[in-house]
Amino acid sequence: MEWNDLTEGAKAVLEQTRNIKNDNIQIVEFEIGFEQQFEEDDQDTYKVSIQEEDYQSLKRYTQENEYGDKFHMARNKDIVKIILLENGKIPDNLSEFPVFRQYKKEALIKNEVEAETETNVETSQE
Repeated sequence: MEWNDLTEGAKAVLEQTRNIKNDNIQIVEFEIGFEQQFEEDDQDTYKVSIQEEDYQSLKRYTQENEYGDKFHMARNKDIVKIILLENGKIPDNLSEFPVFRQYKKEALIKNEVEAETETNVETSQE
């Protein structure tokens, strides 16, 4: 399967596994049904939407990858973890590795609450 065959949501997830590799493994966690608009600077705005077809595309890509990277995917209901393996093996202590990027509704709500709290603190200090 070629990179161009991937859906846009699948590309967004996989790009996160390629952006920064730590010494051992890279974990990206996402929720099927997740949608968010991202703004990088004044002009760059893009939307990440991860739907069932994106999951199917990712699943196929990780099984048929032609680029040499080895992936492991695990799904529990609508939450999926994709792990870029450095040495081809899943470590025994997987929970000790931080999740690099989350595309989850729960993480989105948490970030919004933190942003509101920071804004309220700044307002009250003025």
